[in-house]
Amino acid sequence: MKLGFTPTQEAFRRDAAAWLEAQLSGAFSDLRGVTGQMALLERRIEWEQALGRERFSAIGWPEQFGGRDATLGEQVIFAEEYARAGAPGRVGHMGIELAGPTLLAFGTDAQKQRFLLPIARGEEFWCQGYSEPNAGSDLANVRTHAALVDTPTGPRWQVNGQKIWTSLATFAHWAFVVCRTEPGTQGHKGLSYLLVPTQQPGVTIRPIRQMNGEAEFNETFFADALTDADNIVGAPGGGWAVAMGTLAFERGVSTLAQQMSFRNELDRLVAAAKANGAARDPGLRLRLADAYSGLRIMRYSALRMLSQTDGGELSGAAFTYKIYWATWRKKLGELIMDVLGPEGEIARGLPYEWAELQGVFFSSRSDTIYGGTNQIQRNLIAERALGLPREPRG
Repeated sequence: MKLGFTPTQEAFRRDAAAWLEAQLSGAFSDLRGVTGQMALLERRIEWEQALGRERFSAIGWPEQFGGRDATLGEQVIFAEEYARAGAPGRVGHMGIELAGPTLLAFGTDAQKQRFLLPIARGEEFWCQGYSEPNAGSDLANVRTHAALVDTPTGPRWQVNGQKIWTSLATFAHWAFVVCRTEPGTQGHKGLSYLLVPTQQPGVTIRPIRQMNGEAEFNETFFADALTDADNIVGAPGGGWAVAMGTLAFERGVSTLAQQMSFRNELDRLVAAAKANGAARDPGLRLRLADAYSGLRIMRYSALRMLSQTDGGELSGAAFTYKIYWATWRKKLGELIMDVLGPEGEIARGLPYEWAELQGVFFSSRSDTIYGGTNQIQRNLIAERALGLPREPRG
């Protein structure tokens, strides 16, 4: 693992930082520091398109698909500078970080030509159709099903079922959906990975209000929703391997930007502790120092993980990443409330408006649940990373 950067890469860092600073001090100054997933949505979409015009949106992608063919080091640098500049959270991240890399690895040439440029340019947005009311961490238990049917325009997949916790679905154009296409199958067999347009009569999206006041999550219902027969990634019935590939990309370079966002949260917490006197408490100082140390360990672990990743395959160490950062941030949320004291229990405004640090506490409560609970993560580490015997299944 190499932790340093070359002079050429440092020159790229300066150029990227300068461009970000110019944009966030100029045309997009209203977006600096915006962290809410649904805040200023129309402006955030304009920001995605500005990134696309400069080929900064998906810099690791080939140039023909809107990227820069950036090296891993350059991708890490841009992710870090993006967060350091206080740039807004990416509303296109489902396409940039998940759908796009999946298509690059598993998609057909026609699928790459159709979908990748609109993603990189911020013209089409995506959501993830994985979890269901009875299939959360146990993804292989999905009940949403699809079948090929004849239509006047040719054979198409007809999709029926329900997905839940569908992030950012209210403005998405497409969903990548894991569904059962072979009746009578169970577990990971008989599943397929379909690309389904969401803005059609057969799709209903209902926002779910969260305790931090936002409605990033949604329920998504498919009732005879249609998608072209060619909009399947991988072979029919072979969707499990593709779905696992997508989850591997979730632990990619974006983890470095995530960590910079965590660093920004920790810096704001330290400033709050100094302002209200909590920093004079020895116990709180120790916990703040522990949070800082944990974040540094997270960075080095992620760099090691990225240096060992081969395509869509996860190294054993990569299986530890999700449980580590989720547990760290949950503890950070608890520390925030202890530092803020009674003030942390008072809303900033009506009807349900919270300050940024309070919002971190609320959102951190879900970190150890979504994307696979901590309990499921321990099973994955044991069975897939360490090769221990599988837990007995009923």
